[in-house]
Amino acid sequence: MPMEQETMGMLIGGFSIIMSIAFLVVILLMFSKKRKSFRVAYGLSIGFFVFFSWAISQALNAISFDVNHPMASEEISLRLGIAGVLWAVSMLFLLFGLINFSSIRKNTVETQ
Repeated sequence: MPMEQETMGMLIGGFSIIMSIAFLVVILLMFSKKRKSFRVAYGLSIGFFVFFSWAISQALNAISFDVNHPMASEEISLRLGIAGVLWAVSMLFLLFGLINFSSIRKNTVETQ
C-alpha cells in the first residue's frame, strides 16, 4: 500500500515505545509484593502484549508488502489472516486476564 516514506518508521517507533512502557509497567506490577496473588493475571497480560505485538508486526508486513509482486494479493491476504488470528489469541489472553483480575479471592480480602 503506497504511503509516505517516513510513515512506516513512525508507526513502528511509536508502537514500540508505547508497548515497551506498558510491558515494563506490567512486569513491575507482576513482581510487586503487594500484588502477589495476581501474578497469573499479569502473566496473561504479558501474553496479550506478546501476541498483540506479533499481530501488529504481521499487519505492518502486509501493509508494506510489494504490490508489484505477481501474487501480492494472495500474500497480503495471508499475512492479514495471520494477523487476525494472532489478534484473536491476544484478545483471549486479555479476557482471561481480566477474568482472573475480577475473581474474588478469599486470601486477598483484608480483615480488620
